[in-house]
Amino acid sequence: MNYDKMMQKQMESIEEGTPLLLHACCAPCSSAVLERLADFFKITIFFYNPNITEKEEYEKRIQEIKNFISKFKTKYEVTLIEGKYHPKDFFQIAKGLEEEPERGKRCYKCYKMRLEETAQVAEKLHIPYFTTTLSLSPHKNVEWINEIGKDIESSLDTTFLFCDFKKKNGYKRSIELSKEFHLYRQDFCGCVYSKNESIKRKSM
Repeated sequence: MNYDKMMQKQMESIEEGTPLLLHACCAPCSSAVLERLADFFKITIFFYNPNITEKEEYEKRIQEIKNFISKFKTKYEVTLIEGKYHPKDFFQIAKGLEEEPERGKRCYKCYKMRLEETAQVAEKLHIPYFTTTLSLSPHKNVEWINEIGKDIESSLDTTFLFCDFKKKNGYKRSIELSKEFHLYRQDFCGCVYSKNESIKRKSM
């Protein structure tokens, strides 16, 4: 499935300036996605990431997003809202899957948790579309992300915007923007399991 082309097709029937709730995991991923979408959609970033185990890491990431959107010029103003930060919620869904590799079953549940919350907030705020920056990362399963998003929208009054932000050199662009805006680029997804996996890769 070419989810990028599917997104473009969706946008043909969407009026410019339509609100979009964008789940964001970090500033680097947000940078390239905002560059692509924020001149079409009126974006509210939703920072909801209970998978980030360490409070210090969590606070560093949200501050980086705040810094970036304060400097990055877009046609429509980008705003940010912060979701609940309860790491225990992540550990609960990860129970029994601690040894799963990245892109495994634990990650599926994590995508689902974050996208469900995003969709529920979008519905509550009467925002007609929602999507996520997660698909920009080459370490994420883009098929799962889109399948989950479309499944969630079926029971809520909001629509998932298909996404594969790696397309059109999205990941490369995020690296370039990170350098330009001096953004902190983490080397793990956020949870303690992905951090340990990153440490192991470096030691090999």
